[in-house]
Amino acid sequence: MALCSVQTTPRPHIQYTTSGDVSIAYHVLGDGPPDIVMAPGALSHLEVEWEYPLYRRFFERLAIFARVIRFDKRGTGLSDRFSHDRLPTLEERADDIRAVMDAVGSERATIIGISDGGTMACLMAASHPDRTSGIILYGAEAFSNNDPSDAQITAAVDRARAEWGSEAQARRYLARFAPSVADDPEWISWESRVTRSGGTPGSFAALLRMARDLDIRSVLPAIRLPTLVLHRTGDRVVDIAQGRLLASSIPDARLVELPGDDHYQWIGDQDAIIDEIEEFVTGVRDPGERNRVLATVLFTDIVDSTTRALELGDRAWRELLELHHAVIRKELVRFRGREIDTAGDGFLISFDGPARAVRFAWRAHEALHEVGIEIRAGIHTGECELHGDKLAGVAVHIGARIAGLAGPGEVLVSSTVRDLVAGSGLTFEDRGERELRGLAEGWRLYAVSGT
Repeated sequence: MALCSVQTTPRPHIQYTTSGDVSIAYHVLGDGPPDIVMAPGALSHLEVEWEYPLYRRFFERLAIFARVIRFDKRGTGLSDRFSHDRLPTLEERADDIRAVMDAVGSERATIIGISDGGTMACLMAASHPDRTSGIILYGAEAFSNNDPSDAQITAAVDRARAEWGSEAQARRYLARFAPSVADDPEWISWESRVTRSGGTPGSFAALLRMARDLDIRSVLPAIRLPTLVLHRTGDRVVDIAQGRLLASSIPDARLVELPGDDHYQWIGDQDAIIDEIEEFVTGVRDPGERNRVLATVLFTDIVDSTTRALELGDRAWRELLELHHAVIRKELVRFRGREIDTAGDGFLISFDGPARAVRFAWRAHEALHEVGIEIRAGIHTGECELHGDKLAGVAVHIGARIAGLAGPGEVLVSSTVRDLVAGSGLTFEDRGERELRGLAEGWRLYAVSGT
């Protein structure tokens, strides 16, 4: 299995606590203080959402300066479902936040309310200021502008039931929630999985009824804590007027209007959102250079690994992997590479220079070919974000995509790498401009032809 596949991402460590008699799933990353609790939107699933690199990057960047506590609301994701004839109250949802905070030993936290989660954040700030440092409301609303009848809700649920989790539903959903990626096949597939895993047509009906009936305008003047309202001006799900209403109704709230049409905060310019959050939580805005470094990233994996594993059987396949890993790690020492991650038959490796990365990949290919193992590799150089011993950022995403396009025995590099190794004696063959999934512009790629 290739490391560049989202499925190879290590699963987050999911834990459970109880709120009343309901089990609430949560995930913690980073170290505090300060603490941040994320109150999610309508549907969430801690594991499935974590598989997507851009989503993961958003929370990993928050975890640089805070301990981040994610959870699935009751009725969604990995938390207990509820009976649809007895919907949870807003007070019970706020109790879920306190239960998760108690479970991780958090005395006070900044509550970030995303979309539907904004009402939970507001109630926490008004009712439990002793547990709340401040609140951040992103794409949130005080009340629903829509007032559908029971018949309209029934019709909407019938349609959802007929196509729940389908690509057709995902396309229509993304057209509103994330128009900038609405035609991307990978996003459509991921959105379908989140929908199927995050809830059911019955929970969708419940959410529609709850949204219609909920109105927290009377709560807003009682919030006496620092409040930041973030809202994209072209949001197609929650109009910017709602963000302006929240900011004008909460005493001393600060409103930041951001450009863009996407409702999802991790799509589009997520750094602009994270910078505002960091300044609100810590008092300091990331100057843009901290925890970032220019690095060459290299992805490798075994060609046709699934077929080889089935042919060899479990024991022989494990022995082959051990040999593969031993060769890779021996050459890493020789070429001064650093192993960042490994999953199955794939490696993510970083180098402080692109020429060494190319020479390593070529030599590893030769050494493994001699023992009957064929690999492919992709290499890119760019600015990466440091998260402890890990690397993240767009450069890592590009390297993974390039590896996914490499053929058997091929070392494929970006034009950036080719340009940086000029004069090194390395030779390349032009593979033309290729599209990399999830990236708007095309990339010119080259295959290493000699060292």
